Amino acid sequence: MSSTLRSIPLQRIDGTPTTLGEYAGQVLLIVNVASQCGLTPQYKGLEALFEQHKAQGLQVLGFPSNDFGAQEPGTEAEIASFCDLNYGVSFPLFSKLQVNSAPRHPLYAALIEAQPTAQPSGDDKLTTALTKYNMRPKAPTDVLWNFEKFLIGRDGQVLARFAPDVAPDHPALIAAIDAALAA
Repeated sequence: MSSTLRSIPLQRIDGTPTTLGEYAGQVLLIVNVASQCGLTPQYKGLEALFEQHKAQGLQVLGFPSNDFGAQEPGTEAEIASFCDLNYGVSFPLFSKLQVNSAPRHPLYAALIEAQPTAQPSGDDKLTTALTKYNMRPKAPTDVLWNFEKFLIGRDGQVLARFAPDVAPDHPALIAAIDAALAA
């Protein structure tokens, strides 16, 4: 893992300090998540991905953020309870952080710098809706919305970035994860 990403201070959802260094040598799928979003059902698919591939070295890491339509207003305890009760989430969740708003968390600053654009889903419904409601990000490199995904290889390099509406079972995401796990 690149030393920059590995050393960024993070906090688990229970408040325990950590870094991505804990996951060195594994493939990471980093996702900004929210409990009150139209894309929230992706938790189910993310959990399925994690369960299916964790033995091969995949870690799905959820980072709640309230930056997108205030769709993650709860406390860490409320978020953890929601994820457990509604989706049986067992992959690691972290404390809320700022993805696009100032000050942007250093993790997201590094991820965006490494991968400035996301691979689209091929469906423009989300982009069209965000444009209609004047909720597009300020900068073209900003994270578009909840559930954007960054894939990090075993060596710590940011391999890909996927738009929020790229579902966890999307063929392009699955192919990228499989390739990263095989590397």
